Amino acid sequence: MVTHLLRVPPPAAPPLTGHLPFTDAPGVPDPIEVGSRWLTRGGRPWFPVSGEFHYSRYPNGAWEEELLKMKAGGVTAVSSYVIWIHHEEIEGRVRFDGDRDLRRFAGLCARHGLDFIPRIGPWSHAEVRNGGLPDWLLARTAAPRTDDPAYLSPVRTWFTEIAGQLRGLERASGGPVVAIQIENELYDRPGHLRTLKRMAQEAGLSAPLWTSTAWGGVRLPGEELLPLYGGYPEAFWTEADGGWPDTCRTHFFFTHQRDDEAIGADLRPTGAPDADTLADRFPWATCELGGGMAVAYHRRPRVEAADIGAVGLTKIGCGSVWQGYYMFHGGTNPPGELTSLQESHATGHPNDLPVLTYDFQAPLGEYGQLRPSYHELRLQHLLLADLGHRIAPMRSVLPEQTPTGRHDRDTLRWAVRTDGTSGFLFVINHQPHEPLPDHPGTAFTIDFPLAPSLTLPSTAVTVPSGAYFCWPLRLDVAGLRLEWATAQPVCTVEADGRTVLVLAATDGIAPELALDADTVVSVAVPSGEITPVAGRVLVSGVRPGTDALVEVEAADGSRVGLLVLDPATARTVYRGPAWGAGRLVLCADGVVFDEGRDEVRLHSPAAEPSFAVLPAPDAALVAEGAHLRQAADGVFTRCTIEAEPLLPVTTATVTSVRPGGRAPEPVTGVRGRASVPAVEDVDAAAAEYRVDVPEDLLRDPAGVLLRLRWTGDLARAYVGDVLVADQFYSGRVWDIGLDRLPAGTLLTEGLRLEVLPLARDAPVHVPGQSGDAWREARVLDAAWVVTRRWSVRAG
Repeated sequence: MVTHLLRVPPPAAPPLTGHLPFTDAPGVPDPIEVGSRWLTRGGRPWFPVSGEFHYSRYPNGAWEEELLKMKAGGVTAVSSYVIWIHHEEIEGRVRFDGDRDLRRFAGLCARHGLDFIPRIGPWSHAEVRNGGLPDWLLARTAAPRTDDPAYLSPVRTWFTEIAGQLRGLERASGGPVVAIQIENELYDRPGHLRTLKRMAQEAGLSAPLWTSTAWGGVRLPGEELLPLYGGYPEAFWTEADGGWPDTCRTHFFFTHQRDDEAIGADLRPTGAPDADTLADRFPWATCELGGGMAVAYHRRPRVEAADIGAVGLTKIGCGSVWQGYYMFHGGTNPPGELTSLQESHATGHPNDLPVLTYDFQAPLGEYGQLRPSYHELRLQHLLLADLGHRIAPMRSVLPEQTPTGRHDRDTLRWAVRTDGTSGFLFVINHQPHEPLPDHPGTAFTIDFPLAPSLTLPSTAVTVPSGAYFCWPLRLDVAGLRLEWATAQPVCTVEADGRTVLVLAATDGIAPELALDADTVVSVAVPSGEITPVAGRVLVSGVRPGTDALVEVEAADGSRVGLLVLDPATARTVYRGPAWGAGRLVLCADGVVFDEGRDEVRLHSPAAEPSFAVLPAPDAALVAEGAHLRQAADGVFTRCTIEAEPLLPVTTATVTSVRPGGRAPEPVTGVRGRASVPAVEDVDAAAAEYRVDVPEDLLRDPAGVLLRLRWTGDLARAYVGDVLVADQFYSGRVWDIGLDRLPAGTLLTEGLRLEVLPLARDAPVHVPGQSGDAWREARVLDAAWVVTRRWSVRAG
């Protein structure tokens, strides 16, 4: 057995407060304040979860439902670049209509209780042409992103336009704008950052928090901007032959280094980060934890759900007090009137990006698809929603033995967030590309300075390869003290007169619950054993599932339930207001809670979608347009929607029009990186296919995806001569949303696909491929995936 030791040091000096110039609007009921270690809201520690969603890259008619998906996924604040070139591609013609309606988007956030964080630039990056600066602006100044008057004059006008859109949505008016980001990734011009903030304030913009990205050894203008950090599991901006970057590897270790010197490193000099001079004055907050990763032509990383989940949990263990994701929701570049609007070699950027797709492999995809990473992150966000106010003030402490460096795969990676007597134990035994080994015979001892030490579990366990989890240490639950559990807290719900704490078992580790005997009168278990041990009641042998409810009568008379779900079921947990109460909903598909309409909506491709509810609604549930069947499922009520079967369309008809020719010779551009082949070369060498779209699907295209498996270099989809979708090959499926396509032309002309082969000597990185067959231009198979939306109300 290996007992891993962590000694918690004595309490540190109290955090600094009142030293930062961030003030909320007078009279707001929940004032936001910033101390040196955490944020507060309404006087209570506040642990926000923000997710990036670019309104101008998504159809405005679907914004509301997508925002509700984000909220159901645990996002509490929506951040978005206000991309200048999307709004004013032509000088003087500023557009805030349709998909560019910033005011409506912010208003929808407010309607559904979501904070809003506009990232106003003026330079955004965002893999947009010129980083978001319009071409006409760059023609006017040789010194963008400086205090050059020729640059500042149009910036001032642009900020005034943004302020006009957000007027009345400030905190003083009860609005959702809690923070504003100035510029992006500008690391060496603090004076210019100060100028931009002053200009934004003079234009009428206001927020309690003004922020700046802080990676790359940033120099900030004093303490006027709150530094925000990031961390990605993979990167498209490094070299094709560079392997998995060490800077990405770092994010799978517990460390107190906040800076990531790699983000944006393709646009600035790089080097080892300087000593973090900001850590003593500012809390550790993030805005760009990798919710996925874009693909460039020369480098096409794939990011899996576990990679994203592990990075998120690692940062909480490291000391983050604000989880901010980029991207949380993917999108599509709007068509430009003068040029395409993607980052490219043609504009001097070092990376060629697809013309249209900005899916980013995000938890919510380009067409609103729910990815496994959405469920991984929601599990963590439910924890923060319930316990974030306890975690935020806790220090991150590292153990006695830590990894010797970025390439140490053998030392167990773990940390504790603690207040000196209680806390949370974090373990990460996952990283991409290079799996970590099992750790058999593992136990932990945490030596607290203000309370007796804890050693857990009672019997050593094997930490499996690929596992990552958080276990509670002395967690108080409605009068019960849970000394420890070898299962991760998820959330609580009030049901049947008791407080139920839901826990998620870890794959390969038997759940064990240790209860403080002084807080327990009686314990009842559905399975397993109850053993008194040294002032504790040890519950072991519980079989995780929807019926694994450990019932406890606490010494203060309260009733507590500890519900241990198996890992798969735990990733189906949603919590929200439903039918007049806070409820848990278990569903493998998408769920949104629409409190204003007092309904729950399911998004499911299943023929008979089902969900489970706790506590059971007082009234019978009714599914719009279908019969709903209810039955017991452990402590839950299982509901199954019985409706007319989906259209009997699964396989899509794809007809080969012409085979692919010889792949064009590779061409390199900025920094010698591979460039996207010219349009004429694609047209000459690409294989062409036709996809016939069934008329029945076109009658109701919402939620219909064409899902293609293909091989080659790049693929483009056209309706007539209009480019409607594109993708660089990385081994992922290619989804195309039917409701984004012009129905009339589509019905008469069909969907035309061009698939280009990839030259064998192309300097392009595509992970996980062997041999040469994958370079051939082929559509392997195609299917229609139909996701239906069901509204469920209480009858």
